Amino acid sequence: MTPSRILLWSTGLLAILFLMAPVLAVLPLSFSAGSFLFYPLPGLSLRWYADFWSSDFWLPALWNSLRIGAAAALLAGSLGTLAAFGLWRAPFPGKTLIMAILLAPMVVPAIIVAVALLLAFGPLGLTNSFTGLVLGHSALGAPFVVVTVLAALQQFDAVQLRAAASCGASPARAFWRVCLPQIMPGVAAGGVFAFATSLDEVAVALFIAGPAQRTLPRQMFSGLNDSISLTIMAAAMVLVLISGLLLLAVTLLKRRQ
Repeated sequence: MTPSRILLWSTGLLAILFLMAPVLAVLPLSFSAGSFLFYPLPGLSLRWYADFWSSDFWLPALWNSLRIGAAAALLAGSLGTLAAFGLWRAPFPGKTLIMAILLAPMVVPAIIVAVALLLAFGPLGLTNSFTGLVLGHSALGAPFVVVTVLAALQQFDAVQLRAAASCGASPARAFWRVCLPQIMPGVAAGGVFAFATSLDEVAVALFIAGPAQRTLPRQMFSGLNDSISLTIMAAAMVLVLISGLLLLAVTLLKRRQ
């Protein structure tokens, strides 16, 4: 191995350790036999995981997060794919402006998006509802779908659509039978990113969700405000494991593509 390659690998490993250090420092507390956030650990125990899986607050919050995330990923994947295909296929005036509007939720602070959704959904009766929360999370996840699908479309040959049209296929059928199967890894990767965005989101949940729509990040936020319990560390460990599985899924989808 050349010195330049050793330097590259060393720099990458140091960067990974720097990013993972806060997580690695906190997660062992989920196995603590004590009741406070301190080191050294007084002992090892799974009591906080047992409390998490038997709780009337944490477990429903986890299922809400998974259910809302799946619905938001499906909606964001559908709308984001159609938007990306339209931007890629049809050049028109103002295309750059529309692209900027679609990607705005990626750069606008989440608290601003949450306030805007509250003002928009309030008169429509979509606050304190799963529908409003799914729509809000879809708006946050759709830009990731647009980006990944546009990247996948750059590798797609548009001549295939003209060939399908010459064989009598309608535009919708050509997209469904010819284009979509080839860009599906990009669509799926965008859906995974949308799911991860929904799973980690707390600002919109604080403004839009009611008691019945309490998600896991919101429950963690409430737990930090009310009384600090090491069950929060167990919940954090669950989120880290789910995030790791999502990262593995994206890696497999990129290899397939």
